[in-house]
Amino acid sequence: MTTPESVDHAPIELPSEAQPERRLHPMSWLFVLIQQLKQFIVPILALFLFGRGDRNDLWSLVAICILGAISIWQFYTYRFRIGEDSLQIRSGLLQRSLRQIPFARIHNVGLHQTLLHRIFGVAEVRLESAGGIKPEAEMRVLKLDDALALEALVRRRRGTSAAVAASEAAADTGEVLHTLSTAEVVRVGLISNRGMIVVGGAFAALSQISPDLVERVLELIAYGMFGVVDSYGRGHEAAAVLLMLIAFIVMIRMFSVLIALLQYSGFRLEEHGRRLTLERGLLTRIRTSTPRRRIQSWTLREGMLHRWFGRRTLEVGTAVLDNGSHSQPRSLREVAPVATPERCDALIRHLAPELHWPPQDWRPLHRLTFWRLFVPQLLLAAVLGACALYEFGALGFVFVALWVPWIAYIAWQNARHAGYAVDGLTIAARGGWWTREWRFAEIGKLQAIRLGQSPLDRRLGMAHLLLDTAGGNALAKPLRLRFLPEAEARALHETLGREIARNALRW
Repeated sequence: MTTPESVDHAPIELPSEAQPERRLHPMSWLFVLIQQLKQFIVPILALFLFGRGDRNDLWSLVAICILGAISIWQFYTYRFRIGEDSLQIRSGLLQRSLRQIPFARIHNVGLHQTLLHRIFGVAEVRLESAGGIKPEAEMRVLKLDDALALEALVRRRRGTSAAVAASEAAADTGEVLHTLSTAEVVRVGLISNRGMIVVGGAFAALSQISPDLVERVLELIAYGMFGVVDSYGRGHEAAAVLLMLIAFIVMIRMFSVLIALLQYSGFRLEEHGRRLTLERGLLTRIRTSTPRRRIQSWTLREGMLHRWFGRRTLEVGTAVLDNGSHSQPRSLREVAPVATPERCDALIRHLAPELHWPPQDWRPLHRLTFWRLFVPQLLLAAVLGACALYEFGALGFVFVALWVPWIAYIAWQNARHAGYAVDGLTIAARGGWWTREWRFAEIGKLQAIRLGQSPLDRRLGMAHLLLDTAGGNALAKPLRLRFLPEAEARALHETLGREIARNALRW
C-alpha cells in the first residue's frame, strides 16, 4: 500500500483514473512567503522603521509571522490530481475550491526559476490559456523533474493509449532550432539599448529619494568635463565633450551587455512535435512552451547596428495574451533575438512553410509617399526653426538650413524602402530605413481589418489598412499597410473582409 509521503514525492507519470492527489514540494511554503513579502514589503518596512517606541517595533515581526502561517496553511490545503485529460486543483480549508482545467485549454506552459529555485532544485509552473489575463493555474513550487514531466504531459494531452504515449514520448527529446552562444548574447547587448533603461531608472529613483544627489552627480559630470577643458585649454572643448559622450555610450553598452547576459544566457529554442519550447536566463531561468498554431504574426527587425553585425531579430505574436510583465512572460515572443538573415528566413520557412517567405513580388506604395512623409516633418521644422531664429538669430537659420535636407533625405529613404505584398496566404508590409521592419501574417488568422484616412491622406488620395490578429498586445506595434493608393486600399479591404467572414463561418 502506498503511503501519503511516497505519493507526494513520487515522480509524475502518465495519468490514470486511480491516481491519488498530490502536494507541492515541501519547501513551497517558503516561496509563497517570499512572494507575499514582496507584496507587503513597503508596509512592513514602514512598521519597522517608523514604529519604534514602546512595542510598536514588534508589529513588523508579527506581520511576518502571520504571512508565514498563511504560507504554511496554503501548502497543507493545496492538492492537485492529474487525470486522463485534465488537471484538478483543490485548495482552501474554510473556503474550499475545486478547479478542473482541461489539457486542451492549456496553450502555454511556463516554468520560472529564480536563483533560489535553482538552489532547491524546484520550479514554479504557470498554466496559461489563450484568452486569459491571469494564468489558469500557478503551482508554487514543484520539483524540477516533476515540472518538466507535467509540461510533457500537457504536450501529450491527446495520448491515452500506451502506444500513443510511447510514440509521443520519443518525440519529447525535441529538435533544437536555434541557440545563442556567449558571443551572440554579447551581440544582443551591443545591438540593443537596454542600458538606457538602467540609467534612466537609476536617475528616476535618485530623483525620488534625493533630488540633491542627482544635482551633485550632474555637477560632478560637468566638473569633470570642464576640468579637462581647463587642463588642456579652451581649444579642446569639443574634444572634451566628445570624450564624455564616448564614455557615456560605452557605459550604456556595458549595461546592455550585462542585461543581455542575464536574460539570454543559455537561450535554446526547441521543437517538440507541434509545440515550441524556449528556455533562457542566467540567474533566473525561464522556460515557456506554446503550440505552433498559436503564432498569429511575425516581425523581422534590422537596425543599423544589426546591419553592422550582419544580424536580424525575429519575433512572433501569439494568441496567448501578454500581461505586460517582463518578469512573468505569458508567451513565446523572441524566436531569435539575433540571427543571420539567412537563418531567420530558414526559421520562418521551417515553422510556417505555407507562407512562402520571403515574398518575391513587393508592391510599391502611393507615388506621393515621399511628400506624405516629408510635409509633416517640414511643418515641424518650420515651427522649431522660427523659435530658433527668434532665440538665436542667424544660428537658428543655419539650424533650419541643415535640418531640412536631412529630413528630406530620411523621408526619401523611408519611401524608397517601403512596400507591401499580398498573395493567397500571406499579407506583409515592410518599411523603415535606419531601422527596417518586415511584418507579416497568415490571411486566415486575421480577426479584423479597418480602413482609415487622415485629412492629408484624403488630400493626396491614399489610405491605410489596420490588420488585427488574435491575442494582439495594445502596447505592440500593429500590422499596418500605410500610404496605399485609395482604390487599392478599398479593393484589398473588401477582399480581406470576405476572407475574414469566410473563416469566421468555418469556425
